[in-house]
Order: sequence, then C-alpha cells, then structure tokens
Amino acid sequence: MSSSVSGAVNGGISYWYADDGLPDVREPLAGDASADVVIVGGGYTGLWTAYYLKKAVPFLRITVLEQKFCGYGASGRNGGWLYNGIAGRDRYAKRHGHDAAVRLQRAMNDTVDEVIRAVAEEGFDAGIHKGGVLEVARTPAQWARLKAFHEHEVSYGEKDRVLYGARETAERIRVADAVGSTWTPHGARVHPVRLVKGLAAAVTALGVTIHELTPVTEIRPKHAVTPYGTVRAPYVLRCTEGFTAALKGQRRTWLPMNSSMIATEPLTEEQWEAVGWAGLETLGDMAHAYMYAQRTADGRIALGGRGVPYRFGSRTDNDGPSGRGPTTTGGRNPRPSRPCGKSSSSSSRRWPECGSSTPGRVCWACRATGARR
Repeated sequence: MSSSVSGAVNGGISYWYADDGLPDVREPLAGDASADVVIVGGGYTGLWTAYYLKKAVPFLRITVLEQKFCGYGASGRNGGWLYNGIAGRDRYAKRHGHDAAVRLQRAMNDTVDEVIRAVAEEGFDAGIHKGGVLEVARTPAQWARLKAFHEHEVSYGEKDRVLYGARETAERIRVADAVGSTWTPHGARVHPVRLVKGLAAAVTALGVTIHELTPVTEIRPKHAVTPYGTVRAPYVLRCTEGFTAALKGQRRTWLPMNSSMIATEPLTEEQWEAVGWAGLETLGDMAHAYMYAQRTADGRIALGGRGVPYRFGSRTDNDGPSGRGPTTTGGRNPRPSRPCGKSSSSSSRRWPECGSSTPGRVCWACRATGARR
C-alpha cells in the first residue's frame, strides 16, 4: 500500500502506519514462563481473543506472543472494512443446516455493532464510521452476478439489504458506468492501525501480558516455543493467520494470500463534490478480480485488490511486494533485527544492522531494546 504523500512505499508496512506512526514496541519474552492461556499472534484474532477471555474470566493469566509488533501483519495492512461477510457460509449450511447458517449470519451482523461498542467503551478513536457496504456493478455480466449475490444474501436473513439501479447508485457515489449496486447497513469504515493499537492497549490495561519481538517457532501441546524461552499453558491458541506456514509442521496447512493496496493524496472539496460518497460506505464491486475501497478519515481514497503473486512453498514477503524491506525472510520465522544503537541519517538510506530508513529515527528493534544513539 503506497502513498506519495506519506512516504509509505512497498516495503514500508502500510500507509496506515505512515499515517499513525509505528508503535512503541513492548519487551520481548525474557525466558521460560507459564500462563493459563498463551495466544500466539498479536493481530486482531489474537487480541480480540485475549480481550473477551479476560473480560469473561478476569483472573486468567493470559500471555500474547507476537513475532514483530501487534498489528504488523494483515491487521495493520488491510482495507479497513468492518464487514459481516462470511467465507464458506454455503458449506456451513450444508453441514449444519440453513437455519444454523442464518443464525451465524445474524451473529456476524451483530459483530459489526459489537466492535463499535467495544471501541467506544474502551475510549479510543479507531476512525470508525458506520456507513454500510456498497457493492457496484459496471457491466451486464457484473449486474447479473450482483443480483444473484443480493438474492443469496437476503436468503440468509439479511432483510435490510437494498438493491439499487443506476440512478440510485449515482445518488450515493458516482462510479463511471455503474448500472446498479447492493447496499447493506452491516458494515463500517475503520482505520486498521488505530484499531489494533487501541485494542492492544485495552488488553494490556486489563492485565494481559504482551511480549513483542518474540517469534514462536513451534507450538506443541501446552507449549509455545520461542528463541528466548518456552511459555507453558494448559491452552495454547494459534492466532497466526497468514504467518501460520512459518511454524514448524504447518508449512502446508495454511496458504498465505496476498492483496495489494494504494492510497491517493487527500482529495479537495471540489473533487469530493464530483465523486459524491457522502455516506462514507465501504465500496466493492462485482469484477472477478475484485476491488475494495474506503473514503479515509483524512479524505483519501484507499483501495486494493488481488494482483500480488503468490510465493512458492507458502513463503511470505513480510514487508511488501518489492521485497526491499529489512525483514524479508523468504518464509522463515524471522528473529528480531540485531539492534544497531544508531539512527539513520539523510546521507544513508538504511543502516544494514537494523534496517532503519527514516532520517533521524531509531529503528523499532533498537527502540524496543532500549538502544539509543
């Protein structure tokens, strides 16, 4: 995800971090430890799990282990859709019945409001606006697919979904050649990094222990193994998502999927008047190579879709499709960069010891370990 204004380019994590800043990284694991629950992965999956477990059973000793920093993976690089969509819903219906799938869909609808409620309760700004989700068709083939999609969603109980023609679509947003759209209220725009930072702070305040710069190399029954020690717990929850293939024995159980994004410069008032989009809906389409977009809180259009090639052997390019980032590991579970104790300068693009590429700033690995100039 790149932006000429923010300076976030391929290999620079994401525009969202360029906009909100890198986090102050928490201390890594200092040695062997124990917990009631250990959660591997500090993205949305791991942090929400920690949040609700701690809320439900406050006395639980919960430890989160994160290889870089919370939100470093997809949670800090996504399109910012808070959405009620379910992958594999038809398969679920075949196995458990249509009524069960309808209940699941209603639970997903409610989850959008639950995230908004939790953010408000914890008192942080995640750039959320609940404008719903608008998906647009621009060709006769897309229109046919969109109508079928709309009817399918309604069949799973989404009775408040609306189908629009070309004129009604243009009243919401002026997409060239749009012939129609479908809208659901069960969606919201969010700033992904603000959400993950706020969530990490919230679970820490609840008493959850988070160790960053702590890659887990292997999960065994009741054990999470890291280079710095092993955390033992009756329950070990794997919440690694796209990085699962880097764990010992998991190379072929999970396929890392790629997506690419870009953010425009902030649009002027005149440009927004021409575009419309006053409802701040998240925006998708019915093309086979689909697109997802949002109108950001700072007045940009952030959009993305498929197009990044997949790597052989479930490998990941951790810092963007350019491969220029300092922590690209070719699929191996990365260890933290060796602290250099220096800051980069305008005359040097990158300190090879740590990968810092921002003039006048100490790299996050050095900052995390207390190294200074």
